[in-house]
Amino acid sequence: GDVAAGKAKADSCKGCHGAEGQGVGKFPALAGGKEDDLIQALKDYKSGKRTNAMMKGTAGKLSDDDMANVAAYYASLPKKK
Repeated sequence: GDVAAGKAKADSCKGCHGAEGQGVGKFPALAGGKEDDLIQALKDYKSGKRTNAMMKGTAGKLSDDDMANVAAYYASLPKKK
């Protein structure tokens, strides 16, 4: 995926997952995650395999390329300690 394109698409993620994907409260950290795992999670939310109304709506708007880009962006960020 394209990190710069993913950063541009990740704006809608920041409200719940934090400005740098560090996670906020009950919302998990995305920063430093494995790219393949992040892509699979987005696909699972889009398909309904994983259920969360907010994530289904957000992932539902993403193409496969968008998902790869967003995953590349979050994977590129340092994991928060």
